Amino acid sequence: MSVAIAMLIPFLAMLIELALGYPQALLRAVGHPVTWFGALIGALDRSLNREADSQTRRRLAGILALSGVVAIVGSITLVLQHLLLLLPCGTLAVALAASTLLAQRSLHRHVADVAASLEADGLEAGRVAVSHIVGRDAAALDTAAVARAAIESLAENFSDAIVAPVLWLIIAGLPGIALYKAINTADSMIGHRTKRHAAFGWAAARLDDLINLPASRLSALFLIIAAAMSGQRFAAGAAMGAVWRDAPRHRSPNAGYPEAAVAGALGLALAGPRVYGGVTIDDAVMGCGRRDADAADIRRALTLFRRADAVLIALLALLAALAIALV
Repeated sequence: MSVAIAMLIPFLAMLIELALGYPQALLRAVGHPVTWFGALIGALDRSLNREADSQTRRRLAGILALSGVVAIVGSITLVLQHLLLLLPCGTLAVALAASTLLAQRSLHRHVADVAASLEADGLEAGRVAVSHIVGRDAAALDTAAVARAAIESLAENFSDAIVAPVLWLIIAGLPGIALYKAINTADSMIGHRTKRHAAFGWAAARLDDLINLPASRLSALFLIIAAAMSGQRFAAGAAMGAVWRDAPRHRSPNAGYPEAAVAGALGLALAGPRVYGGVTIDDAVMGCGRRDADAADIRRALTLFRRADAVLIALLALLAALAIALV
């Protein structure tokens, strides 16, 4: 695959997903690639993660399971990309396949649903809506915590669901984006510090941290640029300061960067202590603004997200144009 095609595919994939999303008819008919990855990971978890084994054996089993996922997903998508590129409109076909692993539309919709639920039906509806996008105990959240949770999810998933997949699509084509999503899915399923998965999911969690490092920093940069291009509506300087000061203190090596950028831009204080499964997880606060976020702040965060997403699309268009011009 030429450099020009490699740069054009991510740009087309972003436009396709932005316009079409993942069709509901296709979801009902065959499911979604992430659910296929999840089925494979779940099967390996059930067959290899034995509670009677020692922690060392379970860690080795987790490494074996992750290696199997990488080998299977990588080989299938490598062959698929080769076959698609043989078609008359092969570049478009690969972009269409890659678009199924992006989530601009669905991310925006789910977060906007939280704002709409709070505005129309109040706290209980907001709790239900936010429970679809975060893992924390939604029943205990007040209005401000619901709004913060939605904004934090938007910030983190801008990196995980958009910037990182695009980056790995640029680096390694369809296998790159598919492997990224498979590893990310493995981390979400087994990369937890629970009794069952602390050892077995160790490799998935560590690899997911590694492959998200560049995208998390780029995501923060795109958000800061978007804030700077928006005049007085967002505080780009505060966003930059929050990233520099607070992001390294986040318990995640990656999530703090986009969260801090959004917190600074909106004048909020995000993250901090949160409750998962009845257990309070202590974490650093991102930003030094207000804690009392509301639906209006969610909508402001969505505006910033759309502008940062546009910055990414514009950059991809520029890179694709330059690559084509140099052919």
